[in-house]
Amino acid sequence: MRGICGWFSNGRVVDGEETLRRMVAAHRGPATDPESRTLAQAGVSIFGGVARPALLETDGYLLLIVGHPRTRGSLLEFAHRLRADGRETLSDLGGDFALVAWDDRSGRGLLAVDRMGVHPMMYAQATGSLVFGSTLDLLFGYPGVRRQLSAQGLFDYLYHHVCPGPETVYEGARRLLPGQCVEFDRHGASSASAYWTTQYEEQRGRSFEDRKREFVELLGAVVEKASDAPACGAFLSGGTDSSTVSGTLGRLRGTPVRTFSIGFDVPGFDETEYARIAARHFGTEHHEYYVTPNDVVESLPKIAASFDQPFGNASAVPTYHCARFAQENGIARLLAGDGGDELFGGNERYAKQHLLGLYQRLPASLRRLAVEPLLFSASGAGALPLLRNMRSYVEQARPPMPLRYESYNLLQHFGIENVFTPDYLSSVNARHPLALLADAHAPFAGASLINQMLAIDLRFILADGDLPKVAHMCNLAEIDVTFPLLDDRIVEFARHLPHDLKLRGTRLRWFFKKALSDFLPPQIIAKKKHGFGLPVGHWLIAHKPLFEMASDSIESLRPRGILRPEFVRDLLDVRLRQHPGYYGVMVWVLMMLGLWLNSRKL
Repeated sequence: MRGICGWFSNGRVVDGEETLRRMVAAHRGPATDPESRTLAQAGVSIFGGVARPALLETDGYLLLIVGHPRTRGSLLEFAHRLRADGRETLSDLGGDFALVAWDDRSGRGLLAVDRMGVHPMMYAQATGSLVFGSTLDLLFGYPGVRRQLSAQGLFDYLYHHVCPGPETVYEGARRLLPGQCVEFDRHGASSASAYWTTQYEEQRGRSFEDRKREFVELLGAVVEKASDAPACGAFLSGGTDSSTVSGTLGRLRGTPVRTFSIGFDVPGFDETEYARIAARHFGTEHHEYYVTPNDVVESLPKIAASFDQPFGNASAVPTYHCARFAQENGIARLLAGDGGDELFGGNERYAKQHLLGLYQRLPASLRRLAVEPLLFSASGAGALPLLRNMRSYVEQARPPMPLRYESYNLLQHFGIENVFTPDYLSSVNARHPLALLADAHAPFAGASLINQMLAIDLRFILADGDLPKVAHMCNLAEIDVTFPLLDDRIVEFARHLPHDLKLRGTRLRWFFKKALSDFLPPQIIAKKKHGFGLPVGHWLIAHKPLFEMASDSIESLRPRGILRPEFVRDLLDVRLRQHPGYYGVMVWVLMMLGLWLNSRKL
């Protein structure tokens, strides 16, 4: 496990430097003393074998950093600057990382995570101590931290299908958001604050060729940095991002790159055809593994239990099997393409929201006095196909951002009063997920529509979902992973890109695809986004053991009094069979919650 664990009490590191030394020793080789072995066996070891820590000690100053940081000068020089200037120095640190710093001379310390949130950092206050760790499970290794489920955290999970930060599924335990840090001293800890935030500053006046030249050079630099390890391979789904990363790696190496893909023997879900196109185009040494329903049933309890919070993104399963497949084939590090969609505008909903946003350009008086009365008040309007379609469009387009962005949320579709028991609803704030969304959107309300959506997705889709999924599944498979497209140099390039170069009308990732049109295969440029989507609904219907696992897992939730029994019966007996692809998502999310809770015996 790449991570950090420790605690600070009354401004002092409790057994701090010695504890850290023992934990690092337990990682680096066979433990020679009983305490090191105990730490490793108890899961308190800060690293699990794929990425080594950097531990610097100098004149009473300790810096522990994990991940793949990128600094100006050496890490020791960075440590000296950090000691002198504190959090202001964090802006000099790029790459992906989590760090802990402690100055015994001044009695000041710092926790921080990278700008995109690749590496997590959890923390809590307990009996006068600041307890921190890369996972919540590590936090609860400290005697003063109570493991108490949060009713609100469970609701937020069922809304988002992951646990959105900064809160967690446990009372009192929090997670640093991307680009955040916590400062503390002998008197206690400060609240988390941002040392870096995304800011969109669109730069005009540059030619396309000039931007393309810079972008291609950056791709080479970031992939070279990300692949600076032996036995390096790449995920290859056949999408734009993984193809770009794999092709760039091959161009740099000059030898066939080992690439890995997952397939499903289900029409509409198998994307291996595109992965093969990319593999042939770039001459990679390509490997494929087809995930079966039996694989899912076998691995799912282990996957659900491995997360320190419930995690409902079904693509974690193929990600794990792909990473394990690569590890079994001798790969030590995988390059992943995550982040390109959220930086350059590649998700299908961006095009849909562009069309919905056109309605807001009409004068408000015209919408209020003419369009909406015609569609919603006129008798018989719903019977005419054209007016019915127009009414559906206006219903989706009327809410302002960011509420309009939630129009497809499953709980919104069901109606929360139809899903949850009255007693449970009375214990939570049902509008909390929307409040989180509004808070995330507020700093970008004046930005272009595409940048508003990108900013939201960098937090809720990437930092809360896709990055924990890929990083944790690779960790479970005991393989290292890096994300070259999330290098701060690419992020910096993307934030200056004009909005109409990201989304041109409904054409997604316009600049990215245009700039690489002579590099990527034309079929990859033209294909629609797919990814490692698992055929959840299809297999729930077709594979009895998986359905029984889902049914038993969801049934185990009954004593908690969260869900209406009639909702569960209707979901499993009626809706799932009516529309497996749509309602299968909710079945999966509930199943994963039950499996996770059972694994924790909570």
